[in-house]
Amino acid sequence: MPVLPPPPPVTAAAVPGPDGSLVDVRLEADGRVRHLAGRGGAAAEAARATAACAAGGMPVFLGAGLGAGVAAARALWTGPLFVCDRLVAVDRVTGVRARYRDDPDVRFCDDPDPEAVVAAVTAAARAVGRTRLAVVLDPAAARLDPDWIRAVRAGLAGYEALRERLAYRRFAGRAPRVLLLRRPYFLYREIEAALTRLGFPCRVVDTGRGETGREDAVAAIVAATAAFRPDFALTVNHLGLDREGRLTALLADLHLPLASWFVDSPRLILHDYPNVVSPGVMVFSYDADSLPELARAGFAHAAWLPLATDPNHFRPIADACAAHPWRARASFVGASMVSQAGEALARLTPFPALARAMPEAARQFAASPEKSARAFLSAHPACGPAFAALPTPEARLTAELALTWEATRRYRHACVAGILEFSPLLVGDAGWDRARPGPGRAWKRLPEINYYADLPGFYPRSDVNLNCTSLQMKGAVNQRVFDAPAAGAFVLTDAREQLDALFDVPDEAAVYADPGEIPDMVRHFLANPAARARIAAAARRRILAGHTYDKRLATLADAMKKAFGD
Repeated sequence: MPVLPPPPPVTAAAVPGPDGSLVDVRLEADGRVRHLAGRGGAAAEAARATAACAAGGMPVFLGAGLGAGVAAARALWTGPLFVCDRLVAVDRVTGVRARYRDDPDVRFCDDPDPEAVVAAVTAAARAVGRTRLAVVLDPAAARLDPDWIRAVRAGLAGYEALRERLAYRRFAGRAPRVLLLRRPYFLYREIEAALTRLGFPCRVVDTGRGETGREDAVAAIVAATAAFRPDFALTVNHLGLDREGRLTALLADLHLPLASWFVDSPRLILHDYPNVVSPGVMVFSYDADSLPELARAGFAHAAWLPLATDPNHFRPIADACAAHPWRARASFVGASMVSQAGEALARLTPFPALARAMPEAARQFAASPEKSARAFLSAHPACGPAFAALPTPEARLTAELALTWEATRRYRHACVAGILEFSPLLVGDAGWDRARPGPGRAWKRLPEINYYADLPGFYPRSDVNLNCTSLQMKGAVNQRVFDAPAAGAFVLTDAREQLDALFDVPDEAAVYADPGEIPDMVRHFLANPAARARIAAAARRRILAGHTYDKRLATLADAMKKAFGD
């Protein structure tokens, strides 16, 4: 699009009202006299802006007018709005630019190249998740600078035409079409494989790494939606979504439902950020206990979706009993939580009263039936007042993490102590060495091993695989109760309420209720290999029948269709 010459010269003179305030501007151009306000004056300007903003688009003014419309939109809209206007002589009288000089969200565009103006406006719209623009045309600007206003208006209309390509019927086909918002995390590999096996068409958008992710993720999602026409988007743990809600707003603007599968504590991920809630989002949680809090947070659609396994990856091996460096009577795979707990406790240093009380509170939380770290801290005699006084959501999250990780560290070490007499393998970080030092120890530590390359071959080589669940999930079950039996291995796991809904206990799961029970139970199962084999085989049958990622993704897709299908 060519650079356009400036508008014809115009003479502007203020028209004051009875009280001296500006009510109109007398304009003279090409020998003709016009008025800026026209019929209705400032009230008509404000009414046009209010009506345009009602549809929820980002406000764009083609002509500033008296500024009454800009003021009305500024009161209704949070975020950037644009004023496209080249009438410098008029602005000298109205003072609209000067009025918003210190407001970074009111952005003025007067580039002679209309394409540059359109690019700036549409880039801002994508950044705040809007494919809709609330365009407000000022009649006087359209008459005084017609070619430039017409070109800008046409460019903006082209952006809004994208909405027509996005206005398709969702869930109209036999198989759901899934737009996968991917970030580095172990579960995405399983999800993609399961979608492929199910025959669900899938398009992947890589949303990047770190907290900010890809700057062009919004544009990539819009382009993928227009080209692929998905029925819903899918993410894990809300990965790729920003706390400010820009991507949530974009998906809502696209009328594209989002499924978010939480496989870690939703509370520790979402905590106090309200902008990630939207009527078009359905959250699935691995922990049924989190559903009431998700509902209180404003999620209208929430469902329990436990973890699972991929039996194509975790499957029995032929030489499990042969001599091997991993061959063991008992083992545990997992972090010592020494560094995680230590770092979390250290972050409480600015809050000394809470820092002093936290270790004892963590010991009590590990033994308490209370499942919510936030509820426990709020009610705790020593921690409650200090926790209530924390100044920010981040500080509250720090306290909840400190309680959770320190309680998990204490609990996990108590459980692992129960297998030390059996010369176990502990697979994990060097925190285990610091926690249980000394020469002549009977156990051996192996460094962390790869989930995909190593764990399927590790589990079957242990007679007893100990499982002790993180205390971020006091009622839920973790990955090990699915992965290890799928590989033909025996697991001794801690009692969890939701385990009973997934397995027939004790026929399909060997369970201890207290860490003190572990030594006797390990001793019993080491002496009864037939019992181990029977439970492991029954658990594997149950998993193949109902606890695979294929089953979970089919359940998720059905729920999305019921919630958002036409």
